[in-house]
Amino acid sequence: MFDNIYELILQARQTLSGNINNTPIFTASNLGENVYIKMEHLQRTGSFKYRGAYNKINNLTDEEKKKGVIASSAGNHAQGVAKSAALQGIKSTICIPAIAPIAKIEATKRYGAEVVLVDGVYDDSYKKARELAKEHDYTFIHPFDDEYVIAGQGTIGLEILEQLPNVQRIVVPIGGGGLISGIAIAVKTLRPDVEIIGVEPEGAKCMYESVHASHIVELPTAKSLADGIAVKRPGDLTFSIIKELVDDIVVVSDGEIAQSILNLLEKNKLVSEGAGASSIAALDKLSDDKVTCCVLSGGNINVNVIAKIIQKGLYESGRLCEITTQLQDIPGELANFLGYLTELGANVLTINQFAEHEKNELGTMVVRMVLETKNSEHVNEIYSMLKDKGYQHYRNI
Repeated sequence: MFDNIYELILQARQTLSGNINNTPIFTASNLGENVYIKMEHLQRTGSFKYRGAYNKINNLTDEEKKKGVIASSAGNHAQGVAKSAALQGIKSTICIPAIAPIAKIEATKRYGAEVVLVDGVYDDSYKKARELAKEHDYTFIHPFDDEYVIAGQGTIGLEILEQLPNVQRIVVPIGGGGLISGIAIAVKTLRPDVEIIGVEPEGAKCMYESVHASHIVELPTAKSLADGIAVKRPGDLTFSIIKELVDDIVVVSDGEIAQSILNLLEKNKLVSEGAGASSIAALDKLSDDKVTCCVLSGGNINVNVIAKIIQKGLYESGRLCEITTQLQDIPGELANFLGYLTELGANVLTINQFAEHEKNELGTMVVRMVLETKNSEHVNEIYSMLKDKGYQHYRNI
C-alpha cells in the first residue's frame, strides 16, 4: 500500500549516506531482558529529525531552495532544518513554541536559522509558519506529514534490521507520527513479523485517540514533559500509515517518562529528552520478553531541567519521600519520631517545624520533612509506621 514511500526510503538511504551518523544500538539488559536501544540521540543535531529534514531539503527544486525554507517545530525538527539548510546554502526561518526548551531554541539559532517564537504549543507554531510561508513565499518543510521527511526517518528502520537481525519488536515515540511511519513502512516491507509499537504521553495522545476512533481527533490541548511529541493533531498521511501498519499504541505518564530519564542517566549513563525516554517508559506496558529495540529519538534537553526531572523521578520511584505529620509539642517527641525513621533506614534531608499551623491542635506542632528512601516499598513501610504509632500523616499541606 505504501510501496512508493518504501522506494523513497531506499533513495533516502543513498542521499543520507555520508551526511548522517549511522547511530549504534546499545544493549540495555539492565532495563529488561532482551532490551536494546537505538541511540538516535547521537544523530547530528541530537535527534532523528535531521534525517527527514536533510532528505526533504535535498529533494527540493532549485526554485524552492531559492525561496528559502520555513518550518514549525518544538525544537528538534527546527535544528534539523536549520542545519540541513545551512549545509546547502539555503536561508531558513523556524517558528518554535515559546515553551520549547531554551537549549533547542539557542541551538537552532546557532545553526543559522531565523527563529520566530510563538505562544502556545507546536500546533500554534505550525499555523504561524504557514502564514509566514504564504506571506513571504517560503518553502514549507513539514515536520512529519511529508513523504520525503517520512522516508528520511524510515532509514532508521533499515539500520535496525541490519544491526539487530533477530529483533522482534520496535518501540517508537509518536508525536505527529513521521518517525514511526517511516520505520513501520521500512520494517513491515522487509520483516512483517516484527511488531511496531508506538508510545504517546497521557497529555498528548492524539494518535492513540485517532486510531481508536478510526478518524483523526484533534485534542483541545497538548502538554507533556515530552515536549517533542506534545502534538494536538496527527498528520493525515501519518495517520493512514499508522492505522494500517502499527500494531499497538501505548500511553505513558509524565511520571513514567521522568523515571525513564532517571534510569537512562543512572543505569546507562545516557542523557535523553522526554520524547526519547518515552519508548523506555513503555517497556513496563509490554508483558513478554521479545527481543525489543527502543528508539531513543533525541537527547536535546535543558541542563537545568534535568535536575527537576531527576527529582521527579526520585519521588516517582520512592527514592525520595515527603511526609508531614503532627507531633506533641513536648521535649523529646521529635527525637523519638526521628528515632523511628532511623530504625527504618530513612535519611532525613530537610526538616521544618511549624508551631503555628492550620492543622495544629492545642499542644502540638506540625513537622514536614523530605526523606531519602530506598524504593516505593520502603516508603510504604514508613507510612505504616506512622499509622501504627498513631501519627496523623498529611500528604498535601
